Amino acid sequence: MDFSWTEDQLEFRNSVLDFARNELNNDVRGRDSRSEFDAEGWKKCGAFGIQGLPYPTEYGGQGADVLTTVLAMEALGQGSRDNGFLFSLNAHMWAGTTPIARFGNEDQKQRWLPGLCDGSLISGQAITEPDTGSDAYALHTTVKKDGDSFVLNGTKTYATNAPIGDLMVVFASIDRSKGWAGLCAIVVEKGTPGMEVEAHYDKMGLRTSPMSGLSFNDCVVPAENLLGKVGSGMMIFNHSIEWERSCILASAIGTMERKLEECIDYANQREQFGQSIGKFQGVSHKIAEMKTRLETSRLLLYRTAWLRDQGKAKAIDASMVKYYISEALVQTCLDAVQIHGGSGYMTETEVERDVRDALSSKIYSGTSEIQLNVIARHLGL
Repeated sequence: MDFSWTEDQLEFRNSVLDFARNELNNDVRGRDSRSEFDAEGWKKCGAFGIQGLPYPTEYGGQGADVLTTVLAMEALGQGSRDNGFLFSLNAHMWAGTTPIARFGNEDQKQRWLPGLCDGSLISGQAITEPDTGSDAYALHTTVKKDGDSFVLNGTKTYATNAPIGDLMVVFASIDRSKGWAGLCAIVVEKGTPGMEVEAHYDKMGLRTSPMSGLSFNDCVVPAENLLGKVGSGMMIFNHSIEWERSCILASAIGTMERKLEECIDYANQREQFGQSIGKFQGVSHKIAEMKTRLETSRLLLYRTAWLRDQGKAKAIDASMVKYYISEALVQTCLDAVQIHGGSGYMTETEVERDVRDALSSKIYSGTSEIQLNVIARHLGL
């Protein structure tokens, strides 16, 4: 297992870092207060090639391996302070685009992937419902075959990118008596009659990532929008959620490195009792722990990415990386506030925003408790 980087990979990482610093930090505080998505930044990412990183070149992607992709996403997290924007980017890639790239037929790939890769289309996924969260397969949304179409009825909630999405991968049951075996995955495009995008949610953090509910009232979708086969929804969701859990927190590694750098600078500059606060163990030990969490998180991420490149990754690997990095991210951001003291609690220093944004990482893509359940199950418990 070799995580050394080629000169090309390191050069690419540096180019992504420079791009993020220069292009993805426009009025982050203001947009956070307004819950405003960075549409221009999205277009710039598309032109740079971010959205298409792991997808085949024949459909407009970059054809990058998984390790190179997570390295680039890490650089985005280090260079950009807009965690909400990066969350939307990850949701688009792992939850919205990956199912189409993996399970779409040739016509579907030709139809949607080029736009998804160049940023001209925005995608997301809709599986969570008001009465189903961690129990992802107990869906009430139904789908029925009607000639050359499918008809959807039901309600989805917490759908990232729904207010701005051009297409959503929607999961519904065609036969609830079959449980998970009756699930289907269908691509529903913006403006489809019978689909209503509900009001934008106000959130504690990740405010620059648009999120809302979706309602379907006799929503007629062409049969050619079905991904895979009838009843293959669980397989499609499991595949996409493993990719999501494996890669979605790569940007968090960059955030943790950025917080570490900020705290070191502050601890060296801030003086109390005649010396820099970094000389006090109460501060220096926190920073040492931040560094240790960063490097262990990084190694776990790279290991999981390497296993994915080798085709050897399992659900336990995805759950371990999701669980550990989310917990490490939250603690690092909390420590950053403590190190900055009163100024860290003020919005103008932008330290508190990272805490608000980080807390959701223990919830989305499966809570920390669910990840521990998956890990324990794979250990035979």
